[in-house]
Amino acid sequence: MPPTLIRPPLRDYRAFAYDSRHWEHYRPRADDIVIATYPKCGTTWTQRLVSMLVFQSAAPRPLSEVSPWLDRRFGPGAEQVLAQLETQTHRRFIKSHLPLDALPLYDGIKYVHVARDGRDACLSFLNHSAKFTPAALEDMDRIGLGDPMIGFAYPRVDGNFRPFYLDWINEAPWGKTRCPLSPLNFFRFEKSFWDERGRDNVLLVHYADLKADLAGEMRRLAAFLEISIPEALWPELIAAGSFGAMQRDGDSLMPEAARAWEGGARTFLHKGEVGRWRGALRDDDVRLYEDKARRELPEACARWLERGRLNAGIEQENTQGTHTK
Repeated sequence: MPPTLIRPPLRDYRAFAYDSRHWEHYRPRADDIVIATYPKCGTTWTQRLVSMLVFQSAAPRPLSEVSPWLDRRFGPGAEQVLAQLETQTHRRFIKSHLPLDALPLYDGIKYVHVARDGRDACLSFLNHSAKFTPAALEDMDRIGLGDPMIGFAYPRVDGNFRPFYLDWINEAPWGKTRCPLSPLNFFRFEKSFWDERGRDNVLLVHYADLKADLAGEMRRLAAFLEISIPEALWPELIAAGSFGAMQRDGDSLMPEAARAWEGGARTFLHKGEVGRWRGALRDDDVRLYEDKARRELPEACARWLERGRLNAGIEQENTQGTHTK
C-alpha cells in the first residue's frame, strides 16, 4: 500500500542551495528513506552508511546517483532529480537539508535525522564555503540574484571564523550576513526533529555517536531500517564506514566534487572531528550559543545536541522512534 500522508509541509524554505517546493511533486514509495540534516552534520557520511546497508556491499557508489538530493537548487533541476528517483529500482534513500516541518511527513517512510553540535557544524561550513570554486560561486550567485526572496549574491567567505559564527548565531538578515546559513535557524531546525522523535519512523542519530561507536550506530541504523545484514559482512561494512575510509574513497563517492570545491572531495570531507570549535571561539561567543540553546530547546535536546546520545545520559528509545512521547 502507498504511504499515508500524516502532515503536509508546514512552511516553505528557500535559500541559495535548497528549495522545499521541490517536494511538491514527490511520489513516495512505501520503503523510502529520507536522510534529512542541517548542513555539515554528517549527511554524506550517513548516505554512505545507508548505501552500504541497502546494497549490502562496501563498494563505493556515487552518492548523487544512488541518493539524490531532492531539494537542491543547483546542478540538475528538480524535474531531472524526480525523474531519476522514478527510475530507481533499489530501495530509495533521498537526501534533504530541510527541517522536518518543511518536509511532507508520511506514515511508513523512514526519516533519518543526523545532528551535530552546532558550533562544529558552523565551523565546518566555513571551510565548505571558503573553498568554493569560481564555477560553484557563479551558480550560487545566479540562484541568489534570481530569487526575490534572497536578492543578492552568495557571501564571499574569507576563512575568518568569528565574524562568520557571530552572524550565524545572531541570525544576521539576508543581505547583511557573512554566513549564508544564518537565516536557517539551527535550533528550530533541530527542534523540528526532536519534537517528532517519538514516531516509530523517525530516527535521531548524532555525529559524536558515529565517531564513538560506529559499529553500534550502524547496527542501530540497520535495525531501524529493517535491513538484515549477514554477520560475516559486518566487519567489512564497518571498516568501509569510518570517516577515514570515506575520505579515502571520496573521489568515487563524490565524483562531482571537483567542480564545486578546490581540492574536490578531500576538501568537502574535511576533518570530521568532534569539538573542534573549542579552539576557535572566545568564552563570550560560547555563552551566546549556550544561552540561545537554553532559550530555544528543551534541556534534554540541548544536552543531546552537545554530547550525543551515548554521552548525554539520554535513553536510546528517546531517539529511536518507539512512541515514547
